[in-house]
Amino acid sequence: MLVLLPPSETKSDGGDGAPLDLGELSMPQLTATREALVQALVDLAADHEASTVALGLGPTQADEIERNAKLWVSPTRPALARYTGVLFDALDAAAFTRAQREKAYRRLAIGSALFGAVRAGDPVPAYRLSGGSKLPGFGTLASWWRPELSDALSAEAAGELVVDLRSGVYQQLGPVPGAVTATVLTEQRDGSRKVVSHFNKHHKGLLARALVLTRAEPADVDGVARVAARAGLRVETASATELVILT
Repeated sequence: MLVLLPPSETKSDGGDGAPLDLGELSMPQLTATREALVQALVDLAADHEASTVALGLGPTQADEIERNAKLWVSPTRPALARYTGVLFDALDAAAFTRAQREKAYRRLAIGSALFGAVRAGDPVPAYRLSGGSKLPGFGTLASWWRPELSDALSAEAAGELVVDLRSGVYQQLGPVPGAVTATVLTEQRDGSRKVVSHFNKHHKGLLARALVLTRAEPADVDGVARVAARAGLRVETASATELVILT
């Protein structure tokens, strides 16, 4: 089973790993595109105004441009420890035992505008680039990733079930046909249901944690639903490829 997580805008600083070596990342078939985008971000960082516009930054986020300027030389840490925020708080990888962390490295991958996708244990630096960003002269990121990312992810899954918890913009960078997706809905007093962003991220983090910790190897959406239910989540199967989590 391969569980695909969305990245986060927020990332931890520092790290004790060697500087970025694209040859150390999973899915080496993506190396050429990764190299082009990393160098484009480094070059863009020399122009503060252009970086601010392209990356959608505010006046207090100059440090994000500095991160990009140092992409080739800054320290790395495992992707699972690099990304932060609501989903990753719920995943709570810091509480994993060593065995659980190794299992997470085998089961989890994280979507990335810069790297396409990385395994949870891949060493990556801090950076700023969103799935909807448009770098000067590069067109959309989907136009760069879509031709190769879908094939790379399918090959990485090696015929096993893919549970795709990425947000829409990251799914568009590299769709995985047949993947199980999860929709989080909040049930109102009148019985109606709606999507609420905060709960979406939190409950997807809880689902990802359950899928890491389980001894089961789900082969379909029903198997994923059983794991989720045992973890205390309230779930329904909406179709052969869609799980609904109710809050």
